[in-house]
Amino acid sequence: MHSPFKAANAKIRLTETVKAAGCAAKLSPEVLHRVLGQLQRYTNPDVLVGFDTSDDAGIYRVSDELALVQTVDFFTPIVDDPFTFGQIAAANALSDVYAMGGTPMSALSIVGFPPSQDEAVLEQVMAGGLSKLREANCILLGGHSIRDPELKFGFAVTGRVHPKKFWANAGARLGDLLLFTKSLGTGLIATALKAGAASDEARDAAEQSMTTLNDVAATALREIEKEKPNSIHAVTDVTGFGLLGHARGIAMASKVSLRINHKTLSLLPGALEYAKGDFLSTGLRNNQEFVKGCAEFSDGVSAAYRNICCDPQTSGGLLIAIDAAARDAAAKILVKSNVPAHWIGEVVEKRSPLIQVN
Repeated sequence: MHSPFKAANAKIRLTETVKAAGCAAKLSPEVLHRVLGQLQRYTNPDVLVGFDTSDDAGIYRVSDELALVQTVDFFTPIVDDPFTFGQIAAANALSDVYAMGGTPMSALSIVGFPPSQDEAVLEQVMAGGLSKLREANCILLGGHSIRDPELKFGFAVTGRVHPKKFWANAGARLGDLLLFTKSLGTGLIATALKAGAASDEARDAAEQSMTTLNDVAATALREIEKEKPNSIHAVTDVTGFGLLGHARGIAMASKVSLRINHKTLSLLPGALEYAKGDFLSTGLRNNQEFVKGCAEFSDGVSAAYRNICCDPQTSGGLLIAIDAAARDAAAKILVKSNVPAHWIGEVVEKRSPLIQVN
C-alpha cells in the first residue's frame, strides 16, 4: 500500500502540514446549502441530474444510449504516506461515478503544491493516484497545478452511463431498506493520526478502506438489479458530510424520512474510542450543526455514536435504498462479491424529524 520508492525527505508527515485532513477540509454543508440556494437555476432537457438535489455527480445526456457522469473532488492529505494519499484521492473521486451507476472513462488531475516541499513527494502522490485510475480502467488525460501553501490533490472524472439506467439520491420509496457498505470512522482516525494518537491497527484499517474502490460494490448492485429488476431505488456515497449529511440528501431529494439503527453500524478499529475523546474535526462539528434541525437521536444513542454519525468520511461506502423484497437476493450477491455491507435502517413516510437515529 505504501510508496514503492522513498521520498527524499522521508521525515515529512503530510498530515502535519495541513490544518484539516481529507474530506474534513470541505466547506461547511450549511454554507454550501445557503450559497447554492441563491444561484439562478435554468432548465435543460439533457441535464438529467444537476446540482439541485445535491447529488454525487452531474449527468448530461448525449444521446438516447449515452449520458456523461461528471464530478470533481480534491482535498488535503489524510494520511502521511504520499503514494497512499494519491490512491485515496483517486478512489474518492472515482466513487462519485460509481454511486451514480456509471463507469469511469477519463480524469484530469488537480494539484496544489507548496514550492518549498520536495518534488519527490508530488511524484509519489501522482503515482499513487495514477495506480488507482489504472485499476479503474480510467485514463488520465492531463490536469492543472498551482502553487499552494498546503498540498491538495484530486481529480475531475468523467464517466458514462445509460440515460435511463443511472442511480441518484432521489428515488427512495416507503418500505425500502437502507444498506451501507464499508465501515465508518475515517475522519476520526485521520484526526487522531494528525495528533499522533492513532494506533497502527486503526491507521491500516482506515487506509485499506479508503483505498478500496467502490466498483465491486456498484457491480454487485447491478447484479442485484438483474435478479430483482428496479430494486435499487437510491444510491449515494458517504463522504465529507458524514452518514447523516448524505442520508439527509436522500431524504430531501426523495421526499421521505429515514430511520437508522446505530447498533447496526460497522465501525473501523479505534473509531469508537476516538469519538469519545478529543479527535473531533471542524468538519464533524460543521456536519452536526447542519443536521441538528433534521436529525434526532434516541436517548440510547451515546455521544460517541452521535459523533460517528456526523464524522466526515473520505472515500466512504455507498448508502443504498433498496426494495425490501430484494433483501435475501442482495445479501447472497453481496457475500458472493465479498462486499462488506450492513442493513442499517429503513425508509419511512416523511415526518419530523427527517432522520431518526435509534
